[in-house]
Amino acid sequence: MKAPEHTNTPAKYRGRIAPTPSGWLHLGHAVTFSMAWRRARDQQGALVYRTEDLDPDRCRPEFSRGAMEDLRWWGLDWDEGPDCGGPFGPYTQSQRMETFAAALKQLKASGFIYPSPHSRREIKERQPQQSPVDGDPLFPVELRNTSSDSPQSYAEEEVNWRFRVPDGQIIRFIDNRSGEKAYLAGRDFGDFIVWRRDGLPSYDFAVVVDDHAMGITEVVRGEDLLVSTARQLLIYKAMGWEPPEWYHCGLVMDPATGRRLSKTHQSLGLRALREKGLRPGLEPGAYSSLSPSQDA
Repeated sequence: MKAPEHTNTPAKYRGRIAPTPSGWLHLGHAVTFSMAWRRARDQQGALVYRTEDLDPDRCRPEFSRGAMEDLRWWGLDWDEGPDCGGPFGPYTQSQRMETFAAALKQLKASGFIYPSPHSRREIKERQPQQSPVDGDPLFPVELRNTSSDSPQSYAEEEVNWRFRVPDGQIIRFIDNRSGEKAYLAGRDFGDFIVWRRDGLPSYDFAVVVDDHAMGITEVVRGEDLLVSTARQLLIYKAMGWEPPEWYHCGLVMDPATGRRLSKTHQSLGLRALREKGLRPGLEPGAYSSLSPSQDA
């Protein structure tokens, strides 16, 4: 099977919302997904709903069903998705493993990725530098696979596959909300995993493959994923694919603590708002009285 190519090249705007069913959605998800919905509708385009359920330890079917129920309650609709089908399905990532495997085969042949047998403990023992952007540890360059290390030296279950970033190269892109962004490879992010030793694609790799295969023309998501965009642009280039445009929303903060919302904030979960009989679609501040600090 070949890596995904469009069967019908989209001629108009195509956006997407892509929740991970690892918990109930909260107000921050609703705000971001509402922006994706609004941008698609304003441009008379299509909106795709995709379930990103590649973490078998955290994702559950009830959260998948609940996400669609809660977002419809919030007032959103979509044109393609797990519940309504469409020309680019399936729209659930766990059902798209053959597509991911084909793309991985192409990426391996390109020479941009290498097998990495090193464990988290081994990496931590090297006391790696941290990214000044998000604080994540940078993969130590001394642990990079060298030309003398043949991929055949390892069994697939023994290695992660990492993308070798071009150290010192500035990755630039335009964010349609906040303007030009620039990240330095090797400083702001290091060699990153595209395929895990447990046989699953990473977030960065899976969303690139799916956004390309589904013809997404603009990705709308939270600004906490800005540095992920830089990584993903390297994947697009390695695969020879045209990247979409980008729009990164501001994050919704818990008014009680000043910290960003997470799925542990049950009081500001969409399910909780529904059960309280509150009206959906209001500005985030309208729900601030529901956020006790102990939920943080």
